[in-house]
Amino acid sequence: RLKTRRAPLAHECRAMQEANLHRLIMLEASKRGHRLFRNNIGALQDQNGQWVRFGVGGPGGSDLIGWTAGGKFAAIEVKLEKRRTSPEQVSFISAVKQAGCVAGVARSVEEAMSILSGDY
Repeated sequence: RLKTRRAPLAHECRAMQEANLHRLIMLEASKRGHRLFRNNIGALQDQNGQWVRFGVGGPGGSDLIGWTAGGKFAAIEVKLEKRRTSPEQVSFISAVKQAGCVAGVARSVEEAMSILSGDY
């Protein structure tokens, strides 16, 4: 019996596309001497029912974090097309910049490389 696969839902397509952009950014950054890692933010309940938060930066922490080729902390929030940053994401990016590090919102590999080079 053949199994049929359902078509992905709209939110699943966005997630797949954003995940692909994350990978492309991380690969290009690595080629240029930068190091970026996926930063998952969230919470889950442990076996005792206690909520445990995970991820760097809490709510608002950027999608990709790491360091530039020059050794500065870097945070990149990856967004597709018209999707907007949350107030918490804007606050996190602002705090990183105020600390003398590099951060920003990237909608493409080129924008991410501009952020990492300090031109953004």
